[in-house]
Amino acid sequence: MTISISRIPDVPNAQNILSDEALAFIEQLHVRFAGTRDDLLAARTERRSEYSKAKRIDFDPATEQVRTGDWKVAPAPAALRDRRVEITGPASPAKMAINALNSGAKVWLADLEDASTPSWENVIDAVANLTAAARGELSFTSPEGKTYALRDDAPLSVVVVRPRGWHLNENNVLINGKPAVGALVDFGLHFFHNAKVLAAAGQGPFYYLPKMEHYLEVRLWNEIFTFAQEQLGIDYGTVRATMLIETIPAAFQMEEFLYELRDHVSGLNAGRWDYLFSIIKTFREAGSDFIMPDRADVAMTAPMMRAYTELLVKTCHKRGAFAMGGMAAFIPNRREPEVTEAAFAKVRDDKTREANDGFDGSWVAHPDLVGLCQEIFDSVLGDKPNQLDKQRPEVEVTAEQLLDVASAPGQVTEAGVRLNLYVAVAYTAVWLSGNGAVAIHNLMEDAATAEISRSQIWQQIRNQVVAADTGNTITAQMVSEILAEEVEKLRGEVNDEARFTAYYQPAADLIAKLTSGKDEDFEDFLTLPAYELLDKEYVS
Repeated sequence: MTISISRIPDVPNAQNILSDEALAFIEQLHVRFAGTRDDLLAARTERRSEYSKAKRIDFDPATEQVRTGDWKVAPAPAALRDRRVEITGPASPAKMAINALNSGAKVWLADLEDASTPSWENVIDAVANLTAAARGELSFTSPEGKTYALRDDAPLSVVVVRPRGWHLNENNVLINGKPAVGALVDFGLHFFHNAKVLAAAGQGPFYYLPKMEHYLEVRLWNEIFTFAQEQLGIDYGTVRATMLIETIPAAFQMEEFLYELRDHVSGLNAGRWDYLFSIIKTFREAGSDFIMPDRADVAMTAPMMRAYTELLVKTCHKRGAFAMGGMAAFIPNRREPEVTEAAFAKVRDDKTREANDGFDGSWVAHPDLVGLCQEIFDSVLGDKPNQLDKQRPEVEVTAEQLLDVASAPGQVTEAGVRLNLYVAVAYTAVWLSGNGAVAIHNLMEDAATAEISRSQIWQQIRNQVVAADTGNTITAQMVSEILAEEVEKLRGEVNDEARFTAYYQPAADLIAKLTSGKDEDFEDFLTLPAYELLDKEYVS
C-alpha cells in the first residue's frame, strides 16, 4: 500500500504536520481499518431502507444483555470530571482557536467536522493550531498588528477534538490512488503529533465522535484507539471520547454505544440538530406521520425530543458516563441590545431545563454565553463537578415515544420553506468559501441546520404537504420559484458579483438539486457533493 498527498498547503508548520512519520501512521490506520469503515457505510444504506419500509425502529433484542447487564464505563480522568460549560467552534483560523481556549469554558470542542469546511488548508491549519496549543505555543498577529495569545491568568479550556464523520473522504490524501478516510486523517494527524504531550499533561487526548448509527461503528473507533495507543506507547484507556447521539438509530443503542467504548468513553451528547435531520432522512418516504413542522417550531420541549434527552441522561448516569446537553444556536449581538437580550433569555431557558433534567453540562457557540451557562449549572451543581448521582429511575422511554414526530407542535408554512431555502443557500455558500460556521439571523448555523433545511423541503415536496399559512401545496415548482427569489435577495445582500458567482450561485444550484423531491437527488449528506465543489476552479 502506498500513500501520497496532493500538495503541502501554504499554512504554517504544514511540512511538519505532514511529515513522513505522520503519513506512515495514517497509512497504518487505513491498512487496518478503512475496509471495515467501507462495509459499515454500506450497511447503513440497507438498514435505512428497512426502517423506512417498516416505519419503525426498535431496541435490538440481540443486545438485550448489554442493556440489562451490570457494568459501568471507566471513571473519568480528572480533566473531564467538570464539564458544566463547553464552547464549540472550528480550530482554524488560529484567532478562533485562541478565543475558544481563553473563553473560560471548561471544555472547547475543537471542531474539524460540521463547523469547519474541510478544505486542505483548513484541515492542516486546524491540526497545526491544536499542536501548538497542546504545547502552550499558539499565538496569532492580525494584519492590523493585533496580537492574540493564550491567557496565563486562568485555566485554558480542555480540548476535545471532533474529527469528521465516517462518511467523508479526504481527497488530498490518496492511498493506493483512492481518497483516504477523513476521520482517520483527522484523528491520525492529531493523535500522532499530540497524544504523548497531552497524556503527559493529563489533558487527553480527548475526542468527540459524530454521526454514528450503529454500535459496530463505535466498536471500530475502540479498535482504532487501542491500536493507536499501542503504536505510540501510550497506556490503554488514556484516550477518552464523547459520542454524539445525533442519529435516530443511535437513540435506540445508547447503552450499546457506551458498552462498546466503555474503557475509552466519557459520555454522550444530545446533538439535537443532526438528530432532527436524521429523523427526516431516515423516514423521508414513510408518509405524513414523519412530517415535521417548520424547523424553528421544533423545540426541545416537543414530546419526541423530551423522550430522547431524558433517555440519554438516564442511560449515561446508569453507566457512570456524562450526559452533555446540546448547543443553543442563539448568539448575542453587541451592537443590538434587544437581540442580545432575547438571545440570553432563550439560552437561559434552554440551559435551565437541561441542568434541571440532570445534564452534566452543555454547549454554547459564543464566548459571551459561557458565563450564563456556567451560572445556570453552578446554581444546580453547587460544589459538585457533575450530576452522575442523579439516576432518573422514573424515566421509561418507548420506541413509540422516540418516533412520535406527529405530536411535535407547530405547522409547516410557506414562510418556513422560504427561510429553509435562504439558510441552506447562504450557509452552503459560506461553507464553499472556507468557513463552516456562520451567523445567520442571529443564529449560529453549521452544516446540521443546513441539512435540516434542505431535507425538510425534499420531504415536503415528496409528500405533497399543504402550507398552513397559504393553503398552497408545496411542489417542486413552488420551491423553484421561491428559491429564485431568495437567491436574488442574497445577491443584493452580498453586493459583490464576483463573490456571488464564485460561491452563492454554485450553492443555489446544489440546493435546487437536493430539494427536488426526487429519489435520485436526495444525498445522505449535503457536505458530500459540496466537498466535490471545493476542488473546482472557482473555490480558492
